[in-house]
Amino acid sequence: MNRVAAIGAAAAIAAAAGAGVLVDAFLRGKPMAGPVVSSARAAESGPPIYYQDPDGKPFYSPVPAKTPDGREYKPVAVGADVSFDEPDAPAPGIQVDASEPSRKIKYYRNPMGLPDTSRVPKKDSMGMDYIPVYEDEASDDGSVRLSPGKIQRTGAKSEPVTRRPIRSIIRAPGTVQEDERRVSVVALRFEGFVESVADVTTGDHVHKGQVLMNVYSPALSSAAAEYLSAIDTRAAGRELKGARRRLENLAMPEPAIKELERTREISLSIPWLAPQDGEILQRNAVNGMRAGPGDVLFRIADHSLVWVVIDVAERDLAQVAVGAQVTVRPRALAGQSFSGAVTLIYPHLNAQTRTARIRIEVPNPDEALRPEMYLDAEIETGTGEPVLAVPESAVLDSGSRQAVLIDKGDGRFEPREVKLGHRGGGYVEVTDGLAEGDAVVTSANFLIDAESNLKAALQGFADAASTQQPASAAGTGGRR
Repeated sequence: MNRVAAIGAAAAIAAAAGAGVLVDAFLRGKPMAGPVVSSARAAESGPPIYYQDPDGKPFYSPVPAKTPDGREYKPVAVGADVSFDEPDAPAPGIQVDASEPSRKIKYYRNPMGLPDTSRVPKKDSMGMDYIPVYEDEASDDGSVRLSPGKIQRTGAKSEPVTRRPIRSIIRAPGTVQEDERRVSVVALRFEGFVESVADVTTGDHVHKGQVLMNVYSPALSSAAAEYLSAIDTRAAGRELKGARRRLENLAMPEPAIKELERTREISLSIPWLAPQDGEILQRNAVNGMRAGPGDVLFRIADHSLVWVVIDVAERDLAQVAVGAQVTVRPRALAGQSFSGAVTLIYPHLNAQTRTARIRIEVPNPDEALRPEMYLDAEIETGTGEPVLAVPESAVLDSGSRQAVLIDKGDGRFEPREVKLGHRGGGYVEVTDGLAEGDAVVTSANFLIDAESNLKAALQGFADAASTQQPASAAGTGGRR
């Protein structure tokens, strides 16, 4: 790589970081340290764009100024012939880039981004070569053109915009909770006594219809006698139905009612049955105890389906939707995983942690997942439908706007603003700004962007200088 081209690549990067400071100082009229420009001929080919120390020292002013000893600064006009002592030959030690013999060099610009140009190759005060600017690099559409050699040296690569599904994973911690719809209690609706309790304890698994205890109650016996009387007297349908309904209202088990109808005998105690399958969470029934209406004698929960409640960060909440598939991995069960789906996104955020609660229903046929167990969840987000997507490396994100560089061919690149959607798998969805088949730069795009910004800044200096009126600075002489 020759020295001019190397300085060109370096200046593109340096300009992005430092050119703004130098430009600001120049516009404020402050003297700046910089390259020495020797004007062989101060030709008034146009209005002055800045003024330079008469001794060639690295001091500049945007308006007429004087040195401490009263000498006028030299005006430098647009298109002024700036050269060395030998204007028709490069300065000693400067190498001219011969990699583009077919392209005509328009001028040479300062390698540090200063508003200083030369018609011939030269060096600045630090020994850095001025960078050639070719005539075909000027563009009014905001694009920038690079030579094939520069594209190869920077490693710029492009690829077409295609459609692909975007998938991403959101990871969050959580705990196992009981499904509150699968919890039931066993209680009496009347005053009664527990004659005996079956051989079941807290933690045992019971099945629906399994006997839990035997209960005696005068109120239940009275209702049974009334029902038998209605049957024996062949009561009208309404009266018979009302007598049976009274037993049902007292929650007498259906098998006990059928047994009463079959035997026509009132049993001293009635077997009380489990209302569902599940584990006994609580047993309060004791042999011989007296129980009042509403007293909880057993609490039973079905764990064949459990809830997993996780906390998702507020920034990820928009990507989560009801129905999204989730994989959960309990920390106590290494190597095991369970699948479920999002069924509810709670409506409120936690003000302290800035997280939202997500409920996931997970089948648990082996009951390996236990309530309050810690686990880690992975939520699949995105859509299975292919969408326009580009590699994440192709996006230039300034924080307030996002853009990509379009490869228009022949070394020309055009910045284009885009709107983004889901991210995942190294790609990002583009919702606006691109069409399928557009070629976008995927590597070294920040170098091309820096080159484009620098050229735009230099073009801005030239445009401002061309419209500046000489009289506009006439009354501000002496400022530096």
